[in-house]
Amino acid sequence: MLKISLGELVFDVDVAGPEDGEPVLLLHGFPHNRQSWSDVSPVLHRAGLRTIAPDQRGYSPGARPAETAAYRLPALAGDAVGILDVLGIASAHVVGHDWGAVVSWYLAARSAQRVRTLTAVAFPHLDAYQHALRVDPEQQASSEYIAFLSAESTVDHFLDDGAANLDGWFRQAGEGVLREDQIARYVRTHTTPGTLRAALQWYRAGTLVENNGPLGPVSVPTTFIWSEDDPSVSRFAAERTARHVNGDYRAVRLKGVSHWQPQQVPGTIAAEILRRAGRG
Repeated sequence: MLKISLGELVFDVDVAGPEDGEPVLLLHGFPHNRQSWSDVSPVLHRAGLRTIAPDQRGYSPGARPAETAAYRLPALAGDAVGILDVLGIASAHVVGHDWGAVVSWYLAARSAQRVRTLTAVAFPHLDAYQHALRVDPEQQASSEYIAFLSAESTVDHFLDDGAANLDGWFRQAGEGVLREDQIARYVRTHTTPGTLRAALQWYRAGTLVENNGPLGPVSVPTTFIWSEDDPSVSRFAAERTARHVNGDYRAVRLKGVSHWQPQQVPGTIAAEILRRAGRG
């Protein structure tokens, strides 16, 4: 694991795979960390790609600013670009899951020169999502969890009684998908002092629900992977994403797969990344 400093922030970053391989930036979501890619990365390495997987802002102990405004989308995307800069990488294949996909869409729309290809998993283009929030009852219902995760009381709810509610939440959300060692890993991560509170700052910053103007179209070659059984994103939002990609676009719909795609179907995710990167 590398320690990469960006100003006063220090990020924990796993860099692995062939040294001369094309770079793949892997951005995790909530409630994960960089290890959420542990079943995907080896497949990419065998195909000759080099992976860069950071613990993002709030998850890295050395990159945990206290103010909520520090977790707005431009800052999160700036971290990703800064990590590439430190590693001397001009552009990378960018892959994001959940919140990592939100950051990835932003990079592809606003910093296209740094993005060779985009593979977004679970979360649609932000403009498609926010339009769905306004007009689609299914997406409105599916997004009710955001208010809960944004509430100040949520941290105590999860961590009281030896984090029993956090453990139970992982078990319920990941039923039939997450292995026992994965549940233990994520509980251990989020019970480390300060981690859960910082991770939930991403929600409190309001990115998902506040319309700060359109993100804009994406022109880089793009694959969007969406699961029919993912309770957080409606079909309307997923299908509308195509309207916001001007470049080559591939939509992948997974049947019988939940929101935990990198854990449940890592081979499928890896295959789609390789296909988008021209290796499949």
